[in-house]
Amino acid sequence: MKRKTIVTVTLNAAVDRTYYVPKHVKGTVMRVQNMKAIAGGKGNNVARVLRRLGHEQVIATGFSAGWNGQFLEADLNADGIEVDYVQVPGESRLCLNIMDEQDGSSTELLEPGPEISVSALERLQDKIRGYAETAGVIVLSGSIPPGLPQIVYRDLIQIAGAHGAKVLLDTSGEGLRNGLDAAPTFVKPNEDEVKLFQTGTNGEEIPLEDIVGTWLRQGVRHVAVTLGGQGALIGWNSRLYRLEIPPLQTMNTVGCGDAFTGGFAFGITRSWSAEECFKYAAAAGSANSLTPYAGDVRMHDVERLLPQIRLTKIG
Repeated sequence: MKRKTIVTVTLNAAVDRTYYVPKHVKGTVMRVQNMKAIAGGKGNNVARVLRRLGHEQVIATGFSAGWNGQFLEADLNADGIEVDYVQVPGESRLCLNIMDEQDGSSTELLEPGPEISVSALERLQDKIRGYAETAGVIVLSGSIPPGLPQIVYRDLIQIAGAHGAKVLLDTSGEGLRNGLDAAPTFVKPNEDEVKLFQTGTNGEEIPLEDIVGTWLRQGVRHVAVTLGGQGALIGWNSRLYRLEIPPLQTMNTVGCGDAFTGGFAFGITRSWSAEECFKYAAAAGSANSLTPYAGDVRMHDVERLLPQIRLTKIG
């Protein structure tokens, strides 16, 4: 039986509030012209993108706390996403994005989130263990909240992988470094997040292509280092590729990486080839930049952009 369910895991879920101001001027009172509040956190963005793409069997889990937690769960339900969060004390975080309508720039303020206990982590691990027995893909995305060890993603990858699920990882810092040790199916850092790995033992800069090659040799099957408007550096089957996207008039770049991950999850669940998965991921990520909100895509944009994505072997 084909595994069609995709489970997204957001350890540090948030209510994302986007404020639109005519011009962002530090030290002044600014009148908000428009405001949007949605369930945020990278995994929740992935879940929302999957629903926009037409994937029906999406489950969102992670940690939820307080009134903010109630809001984000209700918002996910309204998008047709099944919610199975572990409830913890405190308050899920608020993440503020101030959009300057004059120049299109974005300023983000990110709260740390509630502290997570060992017992809460164990409850989440039990959920993931159960889901991994039937789900096709488990997506682990976002920052690690206070109270959890930096090896948490490594442990979750091992749990999910041991029970047969493909695991997609999108995080940064030590969470990414440790997660790579468990050889997830897919990793997607951006160009800033990969800088942690670019300094050698003698202080020399390690080429990006060498880093991707190292990860492939360590057992990661698919690697995408996203490069904003320059597309991405891709690796699979010991080969490197340059992924190119068309020039775009972007509205908002927040959540584009999550849309990329969602597009890849959509394809791999359908047993598409790696090339098809990466191209679809790029189309979804690019489509997100054409909407005003994080983790939002329109199918007509994805379909229009998909034929314009280019994947070229470079090594």
